[in-house]
Amino acid sequence: MKILLLGEYSNVHNTLAMGLKALGHEVTVASDGDSWKNYPRDIDLRRDLTSRTGRISFLWRLFKALPKMQGYDIVQLINPIFLELKAERLMPFYRYLRRHNKKILMGAFGMDYYWASVNTDIRPLRYSDFNFGDQPRTDIEAQRFRDEWIGTPKEKLCRQIALDCDAIPAGLYEYWATYNEIPQLREKMRFIPFPIRMPEIYRTSFYGGPLKLFVGISRGRNAYKGTDIMLDAARQLKEKYPEKLEIKVVEGVPFSEYTRILDGSDAILDQLYSYTPSMNSLLAMSKGIIVIGGGEPENYEILGEKELRPIINVRPNFQSVYDELEQLILHPERISDLKKQSVEYVRRHHDYLKVAEQYIRLYQEL
Repeated sequence: MKILLLGEYSNVHNTLAMGLKALGHEVTVASDGDSWKNYPRDIDLRRDLTSRTGRISFLWRLFKALPKMQGYDIVQLINPIFLELKAERLMPFYRYLRRHNKKILMGAFGMDYYWASVNTDIRPLRYSDFNFGDQPRTDIEAQRFRDEWIGTPKEKLCRQIALDCDAIPAGLYEYWATYNEIPQLREKMRFIPFPIRMPEIYRTSFYGGPLKLFVGISRGRNAYKGTDIMLDAARQLKEKYPEKLEIKVVEGVPFSEYTRILDGSDAILDQLYSYTPSMNSLLAMSKGIIVIGGGEPENYEILGEKELRPIINVRPNFQSVYDELEQLILHPERISDLKKQSVEYVRRHHDYLKVAEQYIRLYQEL
């Protein structure tokens, strides 16, 4: 098959491309590298938003790249906003892709209209980026995303593409559950786990000493993802157990540097409001690093996992993070087993070749 993966979130498309290529398919990744994270791609669609010349340069490169986006069996969009353009300007590009290729998919991989509106109004999840139980979240960042996606050109674009496209793969349980609340989209939905390329070297043994804890801060999404609460809990425990805990905080670094700094950690705090491990968490787990974050029962159920429980699941509040992290600090005998389970979990469910095979089955069905 000839496949175009357009756009990037957290290395999803670049990793999927490696799996698809290994299975013998012709794959092109076109993206901006997910902004400052700078993930690899074949066609560079990065835009300099700081100057008028940057805009002109981007448009020139985009129109030059359009002929290279024709003749594919599959075009998979990372999101309704698949190019760094305003939503009201994207529909002509979508129509171009629709006209010059066979099948189009839109990923349910992150922020979009349905994620914001369904979890604000219908609230199928016990908690999410937009609700705590029956109550909508009111913090500034959550409201900013609502304002961006609900009642705006982004909503219109998302609705149009979702209704028109041929399939919608969801990478996490919560995205799958959210989209399934929309009756006219259910038949298009397919849950396929995020892909991870297993590292050649990983650490599953713990020989004592302080617990090395990693915290990655995403620009502009600190409170939205709950990192502020998780980091506060970790710092209070550092004061209580100064010899038993080391904290490494990283913000806004390219992917290559991020992975280098991540290496050697024992645990990572990530995604307070998630049911499931994200791409960053899965990358950490593949290296034998314990995730303290989203590991709800629904996550294991949708994967069919009945044995492994590597994720230290936390409720979306300070006290839960504090208590679970403290228990790990006080019981280091758990660490090696959780590290081993973490590696095996990713190998079973997220290995990039296994995930690529699931995508190929979906593509062939279309």
